[in-house]
Amino acid sequence: MPRPPARVLAVPVLALGVLLTATACGGAEGPDAAGPTASGSPSPARSSAAPSPASAPALTEAQAQAALITEADLGEPWSATQGAATWRDGMLKASTERADCRRLLDTLYTEEFFGPDARTRAVTGLDDDWDGAQIRYQVVAHPPKEAGRTLDWLRSLPKKCGEFTAVTATGAREYAEVTETELPEKAGDARQGLRVTLTAPTDDGDATTLTLDLAAVRVGDDAIVLTNGGLGDVPAEATWAATEIGARRLAEVRKQGRAQV
Repeated sequence: MPRPPARVLAVPVLALGVLLTATACGGAEGPDAAGPTASGSPSPARSSAAPSPASAPALTEAQAQAALITEADLGEPWSATQGAATWRDGMLKASTERADCRRLLDTLYTEEFFGPDARTRAVTGLDDDWDGAQIRYQVVAHPPKEAGRTLDWLRSLPKKCGEFTAVTATGAREYAEVTETELPEKAGDARQGLRVTLTAPTDDGDATTLTLDLAAVRVGDDAIVLTNGGLGDVPAEATWAATEIGARRLAEVRKQGRAQV
């Protein structure tokens, strides 16, 4: 599957042998480190592979931190986050009458992508200093079957919520569109990507558009999930690179964890 065209990263993606040396960058807690969305063209649904035959023991806190991506992985203009983007409360805190679409908005706002029973083991946030985009990245522990149900639900959303209208906490109307996006086909055991756009008309006749990309990947008994979003340019290659690097890094951390048992 071809990699989507993208802005060239200023610093090359690190080799896998170097990846495990990276330390986690400081991230905001809760929904504070949201991320811009990367644009991508719709692609066929990702197949859910069977769970890995050899389950690794639960990741330690240090291992989960080692599995995070850092600004060094993406290069300039990415840096450790400086806090939550204002569009989180302004545009994601919204509701709609359609149940699945309302659940999607709630999930994007709370960032509990795999539900309240999933354990977030480590989290970080990155800011795009050029375009104002943000990435929110999590390493999550969740049983493969439960993770698979979440991926199936995400996969159904372009059909269920392709276009809908939502109302923000201030009463403003937003027009939403949900499409499937392409992810690295070798990332993890199963994966799903979405692009969500929310457009809100302004009083002066213009419109504000939030683009938010979501990538969720199961790796054995664990998962990574990231959002990449913003009100300006949301480069597709940042979502692609973060997904590819993160899935490989988590797989390697899990492999090392089994070797140490």
